[in-house]
Amino acid sequence: MSPSHVNALELLRPLMEAHSPPLHALVVPSEDYHQSEYVADADKRREFVSGFNGSAGIALVTANEALLWTDGRYFLQATQQLSQQWKLMRIGEDSPLENWIADNLQKDGNVGVDPCCISVDTAHRWQQAFGKHGQKLISLKENLVDKVWENRPPHVVAPVCIQPLEFTGKSAKDKISDLRAKLDQEKAYAIVVTTLDEVAWLYNLRGGDVLYNPVVHAYAIVTRDSAFYYVNKAKVDLKVEQYLCENGVELRDYESVFEDIEGLASERTPAVKNVFDELSEKYNHTNGYRIDQSTAAEPVDGLEDRSNTSIEGQGGLIWIDPGTCSYAVYSRVPADRVVLQQSPLALAKALKQPEELDGMRNAHIRDGAAVISYLCWLDAQMQDLYGAAGYFSEVKGSLKRKRSEEEKLTEVTVAEKLETFRAKQEHFKGLSFETISSVGGNAAIIHYAAKEETCAEMQPDSMYLCDSGGQYLDGTTDVTRTMHFGKPTSHEKSCATLVLKGHIALDMAVFPAGTTGHALDILARVPLWKDGLDYRHGTGHGVGSYLNVHEGPHLISFRPQARNVALQANMTVTDGNRLYLCAL
Repeated sequence: MSPSHVNALELLRPLMEAHSPPLHALVVPSEDYHQSEYVADADKRREFVSGFNGSAGIALVTANEALLWTDGRYFLQATQQLSQQWKLMRIGEDSPLENWIADNLQKDGNVGVDPCCISVDTAHRWQQAFGKHGQKLISLKENLVDKVWENRPPHVVAPVCIQPLEFTGKSAKDKISDLRAKLDQEKAYAIVVTTLDEVAWLYNLRGGDVLYNPVVHAYAIVTRDSAFYYVNKAKVDLKVEQYLCENGVELRDYESVFEDIEGLASERTPAVKNVFDELSEKYNHTNGYRIDQSTAAEPVDGLEDRSNTSIEGQGGLIWIDPGTCSYAVYSRVPADRVVLQQSPLALAKALKQPEELDGMRNAHIRDGAAVISYLCWLDAQMQDLYGAAGYFSEVKGSLKRKRSEEEKLTEVTVAEKLETFRAKQEHFKGLSFETISSVGGNAAIIHYAAKEETCAEMQPDSMYLCDSGGQYLDGTTDVTRTMHFGKPTSHEKSCATLVLKGHIALDMAVFPAGTTGHALDILARVPLWKDGLDYRHGTGHGVGSYLNVHEGPHLISFRPQARNVALQANMTVTDGNRLYLCAL
């Protein structure tokens, strides 16, 4: 652990004690204000505090302890990255966070959390657990981690881009119309869209605010007769602003979303006011929240700027997704005015248009050509530089020659080479996640991230795993390949065969309508279970169309949420039980 992580604990605890009321525990989630799985560097608060940089986890700081919960994908990684000051809590094996707090914190203890960084469902679950013991969940007006985080990276100001209709298959205007039909169905007046990929999909916009994910930090509100896009205006040029206007969408400042939600919740039109002039008032309203002020662009000539006017409330119901909407947003709406239900955009986005499916196929063809070119190059290099027998040979190599430092292949240098092959392909926009390039024992770390200063050198007699993907204008890819350039052991061969059997069983499955990924997950595992093997994550996940590489609401997994949505035609889903997870 670096000194900054140690200092964070030392600096946080006095702030917790000085808070009014005093905090006996502070929760530091992984999520940003939009409940994202992958977040910008400026939002990696849990990583800053703990030193653990996996994508999933939640930290808890008390006066005397520091604990981190994460799932099976990251058990090994967390043990390597956490210092002795931290205790690893294994999700599925150890007591959940809310249970641990209820059992270990004093009976009248206060638990602080930034309400922008937790979902409605999570907040309600914690409140119920804590309430049984007289403990309280305190919504913080300021994020305490931000107060001690020196040299915090700034938020990226990347331009908003229009995703062409040839790749989306449906215009933003038509998607908004479909969404309004859903509002009518649920007898709701408006919906607040907070998830970044849903906002991007709805308005056919893309950006670069989060590494590997072509999304923009933005909110959307759609009513029965209006639509709004909340974003830092410095990211929006005249072309995008005109595009929004043509599709009936009004551009508004990112920070004004909270004020407008209050306007929606009111049965009268709120007075016109500047959100920053009334910030102190907002902090005292229900539960506080923190807003970062961003620099807005100057108004564009020819288009009306109404960013400081308020939305007129109609007294109708407001639809909020409790699983993805922050508690800070939810707290602005009276309980009797809320429809708490999964966003209809989640399923609509998952059911790909024909143009999106064609784009995914074309992207995979180009991406496959890049991966094959890479594997051929790597095979030749392993033979030439390391004396490997080659991918298709059973004979151990013996022609290893002396190589210069520049010729040495490492997990990092070969991953960079793979990216150069992808970059030559049409419509390439970048990687879809950090390439998992791992040799030998590193391949057992599920989401291993090789670093130049610590990465391993390639080895002709060790397994090599490459889990990688690309972002293309017409699709997103996620490809895992495991190889051995020498002679695999009998155990390695057995594991490879069992994984292949699982892949084939899942690929060949024919199932009735209404079947969920939870029911199908076992097909990929049975061959492994027979030999006492398993892997600690789901088998498959949805993939976006030039969007997030992990996309819901469907998945193939043993986790309970896989029961929520049936697999349907036109969904895209991976079959990803990987060889490196088979207890090698």
